[in-house]
Amino acid sequence: MTELHEHTALDQYRLLQSGDVSPTELARHYLERIDRLNPVVGAFATVTAELALERAGVVEREVPRARPLWGLPLGDKDLQLRAGVPAAFGSRAFAGFVPDESDELVRAVDDAGAVSLGKTATPEFGMPSYTEGLAFPPVRNPWNLDLGAGGSSGGAAAAVASGMLPFAPGSDGGGSIRIPAASCGLVGLKPSRGRVPGGPGIASLAGLGVAGPIARTVADAALLLDGLIAPVGYPAAHRYALRAPGDDGPFLGAAIRGEGRFQLGVITDSPWDDAYEISIEPSARAALDGAVAVLDARGHGIEVVPPAPEPGYAEAFRTVWQAGAATIPVDGEREALLEPLTRWLVERGRSVPARQLAEALSWLTGYEERVIRRFASYDAVISPALALTPRPVGWYDADDGERNFAQQVQFTPFTSFVNVSGLPAITVPVAETDDGVPLGVQLIGRPGGEAVLFSLAAQLERRVGRSTRHPGLW
Repeated sequence: MTELHEHTALDQYRLLQSGDVSPTELARHYLERIDRLNPVVGAFATVTAELALERAGVVEREVPRARPLWGLPLGDKDLQLRAGVPAAFGSRAFAGFVPDESDELVRAVDDAGAVSLGKTATPEFGMPSYTEGLAFPPVRNPWNLDLGAGGSSGGAAAAVASGMLPFAPGSDGGGSIRIPAASCGLVGLKPSRGRVPGGPGIASLAGLGVAGPIARTVADAALLLDGLIAPVGYPAAHRYALRAPGDDGPFLGAAIRGEGRFQLGVITDSPWDDAYEISIEPSARAALDGAVAVLDARGHGIEVVPPAPEPGYAEAFRTVWQAGAATIPVDGEREALLEPLTRWLVERGRSVPARQLAEALSWLTGYEERVIRRFASYDAVISPALALTPRPVGWYDADDGERNFAQQVQFTPFTSFVNVSGLPAITVPVAETDDGVPLGVQLIGRPGGEAVLFSLAAQLERRVGRSTRHPGLW
């Protein structure tokens, strides 16, 4: 007999719609798994079992079944505010903080009919690309508990990979959806800047941070994206005049059909190459080559994109990343509660001169134009998702900020430039190491090109069959 968590999120939605399972039954099933597995994996920072069951009852009685996420469980990343639920932002400095109001993204998933089971773990203020800190136990990779789950949406990815959630929303300011998704053998989509009204990226410094889905299948990721964009139906309601061009969705159809032949570029260079020693592990390169071979066999046009050195990228991005940390609302004696890396980022950020920040922002704007122009001949560009395999828990330097930053760049050199350029990108698992750890590739689209990415990702998914594989603790 197939257990509920073994079904895809889309199949669970169908079971809910047919009445074969109720939102309360589904929530109870996942809460039981969380109770059993979370002490081992550490995916949840806070579990709200009573609130979840109360919410499931409300959904059953009062929310129309036509809502796109009706009755489906998920978790809020601990960077998002939900009224009445602790929000620590992964930091000891916010222990005990309980907000009175919910963020727009949280309200969106509620409007879409979802049931939140709690808060998924994140590193302190979501700054690193791994989810290990002092406020909570480290989040472990369900495929190998000695490895990390990536970050900063590491809790969300670990919860989905271990079957504690069918899917989960994350946020991505430099790779924070794609890194943990690739680490945990999942599909992770960073939408175009402006695509998701509740997390558009437009209001964030340099437009880096956006919200998007983490899921086991391409169709499940599209299902969740549709719920984040337009919880009560299309067209989506955008708060800003600047938004992603292109198809408004829904995107589920493109993910299910997986149709089309496209012109694809392949890259293995990154804008960090001039500042750091970047090398792609043989297993990551083999995963890329395998994915390219699959797409080539399906008749897509494939060509290697010539390298384009960008020696100014590292300095400009570091300036903006550190300046973003300057706004972290911790001052005075509470600064002693910050972890060493965060304290280093805050100190550096608060010392950045206004002229330096303005010059960095201007440089990155020009870089965005160059990237879009460089990729203009291609419907999508494919790269490794990560340069290295998932890192062991405790691998990152906890004290030396400079070394820690370099380690993060070497682990994930292919993600942050996509945030800077505002483009959509999706990670898809396509292979595994000899030890059974998943390996993925990244597909980068044109502005507003999510539909093409879903089509290509679905084609890869069908050919390599990774979506039916699960960790041993599953």
